[in-house]
Amino acid sequence: MAVGEHRDCFGTMYPDNLHLKVGRTNRGKVFSVQMQRTAAMMPAERKITVDTEQWDQCTACPEFNSCYKLCVAKVALESVVATA
Repeated sequence: MAVGEHRDCFGTMYPDNLHLKVGRTNRGKVFSVQMQRTAAMMPAERKITVDTEQWDQCTACPEFNSCYKLCVAKVALESVVATA
């Protein structure tokens, strides 16, 4: 891999937190969130799953530390944007 190039999956461990869809599974490479509508006026019920096989592949990747830091930074930024 050349300097500045990353794998296609770089930074995709988590689903896109800003565009979670109700009634379907929102997938990242490792973590997924399934959102199901509940009774009226109630927030959607969320279920988080982890693909341990993908996690093992990620932790074995030489870019893991940098990728994980990017994923966490994206989640932090998405959280700020979502509450703004």
